[in-house]
Amino acid sequence: MRAVIVYESLFGNTREIADAIGEGVKEAHPDAEVECVAVVDALPERIGPTDLLVVGGPTHIRGMTTGMSRRMGLKAEEKEAEKEERASVPEEGAEGPGVRDWFHDTLPKAHTGTHAAAAFDTRADMRLAGAAASGIARRLRGHGYELVAERGLRATVRPTPGPRNPDVTSAHRDTGR
Repeated sequence: MRAVIVYESLFGNTREIADAIGEGVKEAHPDAEVECVAVVDALPERIGPTDLLVVGGPTHIRGMTTGMSRRMGLKAEEKEAEKEERASVPEEGAEGPGVRDWFHDTLPKAHTGTHAAAAFDTRADMRLAGAAASGIARRLRGHGYELVAERGLRATVRPTPGPRNPDVTSAHRDTGR
């Protein structure tokens, strides 16, 4: 089995969830080849044929990120870091294209009904936060993937860098199984 987990992450939250899902897949299928790939590195030749494609990203403005929402998020974190007199260290590639762009520009269509996929998102713990996973799932279906979970996987995280809740990553490790 070959599983590829593609993620978009600004501050490391979504990357940690992607890694946890990958660990869960590996625990459930010890012989599986599992690769977590940042969206900026997720070229078609790197994705290749997969048995499972998992795609995730942060929730911004009730859905998937846009170039503008990523810039706004990075700028807001930079201001917050200055106020708290700490470094603001975004993930490598945070300023680049996100999952929305990747679906539009990079991901090739799958052979109908032959590829399994799942969607996940990270979001702040606030009322009416929205869900990037819904848009990701819709785009996966539109590209010919069969969803193994109709509802996207969701992780509530801090919207900026900081200590993660170990229960969240543990739950997503279990999801990967």
